[in-house]
Amino acid sequence: METAEGAGAAGEADEPRPRFGCASFNQDSTSLAVGTRTGYKIFSLSTVEKLECIYENAEVPDVFIVERLFSSSLVVVVSSATPQRMNIYHFKKGTEICNYSYSSNILSVKLNRQWLVVCLEESIYIHNIKDMKLIQTLVNMPPNPSGLCALSINNSNSFLAYPGSATTGEIVVYGANTLSTVAVISAHDAPLAALTFNTSATKLASASERGTVIRVFSIPEGLRLFEFRRGMKRYVSIRSLSFSLDALFLCASSNTETVHIFRLEQLEPTEGGEADTWTSYVGRMFSAASSYLPAQVCDVMSQDRAFATVHLSSSAHSSVCTLVSIQKLPRLLVVTADGQLFIYNVDLQDGGECELLSKHNFFDDHGSSEKGSESAGSEQTICPPSYAATAALPASRPITATLTGYSEDGGAKRGEVIPEHEFASGPVCLDDENEFPPIKLCRDGVGGCRGGPL
Repeated sequence: METAEGAGAAGEADEPRPRFGCASFNQDSTSLAVGTRTGYKIFSLSTVEKLECIYENAEVPDVFIVERLFSSSLVVVVSSATPQRMNIYHFKKGTEICNYSYSSNILSVKLNRQWLVVCLEESIYIHNIKDMKLIQTLVNMPPNPSGLCALSINNSNSFLAYPGSATTGEIVVYGANTLSTVAVISAHDAPLAALTFNTSATKLASASERGTVIRVFSIPEGLRLFEFRRGMKRYVSIRSLSFSLDALFLCASSNTETVHIFRLEQLEPTEGGEADTWTSYVGRMFSAASSYLPAQVCDVMSQDRAFATVHLSSSAHSSVCTLVSIQKLPRLLVVTADGQLFIYNVDLQDGGECELLSKHNFFDDHGSSEKGSESAGSEQTICPPSYAATAALPASRPITATLTGYSEDGGAKRGEVIPEHEFASGPVCLDDENEFPPIKLCRDGVGGCRGGPL
C-alpha cells in the first residue's frame, strides 16, 4: 500500500489525515499488519467471521512500513517521524530488539527466514536475519522512488527482484543465497509498478506503470510463461500482485474498483504446436489474417483475460490483495484505502464474480464485521495492552547500528555489489526453529548472548 502522507502546506491543514499509512500481509497471508497515525496493529486471519486483533501498539507515530515475519514475534517498523531508521521489535514481549539507521529514507522492507532486505531509492541493503549482519549492498542503482522490490520466501531458492531501469520495465533477479545476478528480464516497455514471486520461487509476476498487461516469467530462466490483460480502456496503477499458494492463480489490485484473478493454465502444445487455451483457439482463428493485422492487435488477441473479478464500491478502491485458504476454502482478501478488509469466496471451477462473505473495519472500536451486504452484528475485538503498558525494559540500551552508506568512488557501476564490513556491535541470534524467530539480545558479534530466548 502506498505511504499515507500527513497534512502538508497550510492550505491543507484543514484536510483530515489518513487514519493508516500501510497494510501488509505476512509471507503466508495468515496475518495482516496495519500501520496507523498512532502505531500499528496486527490481526489474525484464521476465520472469515472475525478479525481478531492480536497486538496493538499505540506509541510509534505515523507508521508507514510494518512487516511481520511469518507468524513469529518479529516485526519491523518504520515511522515517517524517523524515515531513515528501521526498528525491529519482539512485539509479544513489547521490547525493541535493535534499530538501524541509513543514509536516506527507507522505502520498503522485505523479510524471509534468511534475509532482511531494506530498499532505499538508489540502493538495497541485504541483512542476514539470524544475526542482523549486513551481507551485501547494491549501490548506484537506477532511481526507484517507490522502493519496489520483491523477495521470495523459499529458503532453497531465495531470490530478490528489483527494477533494472528507471525508463523501461527491466527486472533484475538477484540470487540472495549466491549473492549474484541470475537473470535480467526485459518485462515491459514502461517502468515497473509491481513485482511478486510465487511461494516456491519458480515464477515471478510483474506489471508496469501502464497497468494494462501482467506477465509471469519462469525463475531463474526468465522465460515468459503467461500474459494477462487487465484492461484496455485506461491506464491504472497496479498496487499489488499475489499468487495463490499452489501458483495456479494470480490476483491483482489497482487504484480502481476492480480486482482481477487470473488462472495460470498449464500450457501444453497441441498437434499444431500451439497452446491449448481458449485464447489460443481464438488466436488460431485469426492466424490466417495475422499478416494483415498490426502487431499490437495480434499481441492483444494472445493475452488471456481475468478468470474471476471483484467490483468494489467507488469509494473503496483496493490497495492490497492476496489469495489464501481460510478454513480449508479458497478466499480472496482485499484491503481498501478506507480502512476495510473484504473477504470473498472464489469459485475455482467457474470463476466469475466473487461472492462477498464478510467485511471488517480496522478502526471500529467494537471490531464490527458484516456478512455480505447485511450487518451481522459486532464482536468485541480484544487487543493486548499497548507497548507502553507492557514493555519489559532491557538491562542495557538496545543495539543501535548506523549505516552511513557509500559515496560514489568512480569505480562502482550501476547495480554493482559492494561487500560490507560487519558493523553491528551485537547480532540477534535466531536459532530455535520451534518458534521462529526466538530472539536473544547479544553484546558482541561472535556470541556472548545475554539471557535466553525471548
